[in-house]
Amino acid sequence: MSLNIDKHFGVHAQAVQLRSQRNEVLAANIANADTPDYKARDVDFDAVLRRTAESGEGLRVTHERHMLANGAAPGQAPTVYRVPTQPSQDGNTVDVQQEQAAFAENAVRYQASLEFLSGRVRGLITAIKGQSQ
Repeated sequence: MSLNIDKHFGVHAQAVQLRSQRNEVLAANIANADTPDYKARDVDFDAVLRRTAESGEGLRVTHERHMLANGAAPGQAPTVYRVPTQPSQDGNTVDVQQEQAAFAENAVRYQASLEFLSGRVRGLITAIKGQSQ
């Protein structure tokens, strides 16, 4: 019997990767909250995941050195600049409260995807060993 790992894990494998990238972007925003002219960025997670799910292929390229059309590195989603909610005198567009809330929400969703993947791996191990739960 053949097992397609990508189909078994669904979009959660890509979700973990994208959420990890988004955590890095949000952390950079928070760290640069006092940097003049810093522009807050974000990952359009929903659009990338929706496109990945619809294509059924995942975040793949045919060669490790290929670049994606949007300029992102292979396996990474492009970042977009946030529209500021309040003007600032120094040109910084980071809203610390918004960034912290987005970071916390993303961390919870990251953990949920990890838990899902962990359950799938445990199920595979049980199936391989032939043990009943």
